Amino acid sequence: MYRFLLTPRWWGINLFVVLAIPFCVFMGTWQLGRFEDRVQSHEQAEKAPDPSTRAAKPLAELLPVDKVTSGRPAIATGTYADQFLVPGRKLEDRQGFYVLNMLRTDSGKALPVVRGWLPGSATDARVPAAPKGEVTVTGDLQASENTHSDGVNVRGGLPSGQVGMISAATLVNLVPYDVYDAWVTLPEAEAGGTGGAMKPVPAAAAEGSGLDLKAFQNLGYTGEWFVFAAFVLFMWFRLVRREAEAERDIALGLVPEEAAAEASETMDAAEGAPKDAPEDPSSPDYDVASTPVR
Repeated sequence: MYRFLLTPRWWGINLFVVLAIPFCVFMGTWQLGRFEDRVQSHEQAEKAPDPSTRAAKPLAELLPVDKVTSGRPAIATGTYADQFLVPGRKLEDRQGFYVLNMLRTDSGKALPVVRGWLPGSATDARVPAAPKGEVTVTGDLQASENTHSDGVNVRGGLPSGQVGMISAATLVNLVPYDVYDAWVTLPEAEAGGTGGAMKPVPAAAAEGSGLDLKAFQNLGYTGEWFVFAAFVLFMWFRLVRREAEAERDIALGLVPEEAAAEASETMDAAEGAPKDAPEDPSSPDYDVASTPVR
């Protein structure tokens, strides 16, 4: 009854099932592993001391930024140069913008420094001037933003003097000097009152170190891949059962004669063993009396 499983058509179906199920299981397991990694890193981050409470270190000792150094206080010395405004940033559920200044260090590279946050629109905003001369800043270290970071503007078309992403890849195209692949945010208002009107921007947790929406997306994808595997297996059993029932009905004569003949011809052609067809009297090789012409 199940000889049809050896036909070319079913060989293709069987091959698809054999490949699809392990692939779905593999992808589901991979997504589950990513979720478990995020849970583990979240537990480690909760047990570890607050990075901002640890002793400040020179910037060079904390680079490159990773899950361990993110949020650590970094010390850098230099002079402020170009200034940019970063619109579309929220603080305490209020809309506003960051004030970003490039701190040119002795190494020749510049460190992006978020001096603070101001409410309202960045267009025609009055911003407190940055301190002049050489300054030493201590700020919480952050990794360059990417397109998935909160508040990032990837649409472009911003006015001159504004940037949508705090990233070395973006800033290096706007200034004539190299930029560190990191930035710092000042935890307090600047001394001397120049930043008194601005609010400090708290450091964000390192990407991938918490149970954020992306972590639960991994868990959701895990369930989807396992459901896909079960669906493929279910459809294969359903197709096999339907085909077997059709063959049984044909064998018991429960299918109309014409339908049975068509099904039989289809199966014979698929199996490569065509049945002998009845001789057609109208064939040119036969005379009117249905006698073969010699």
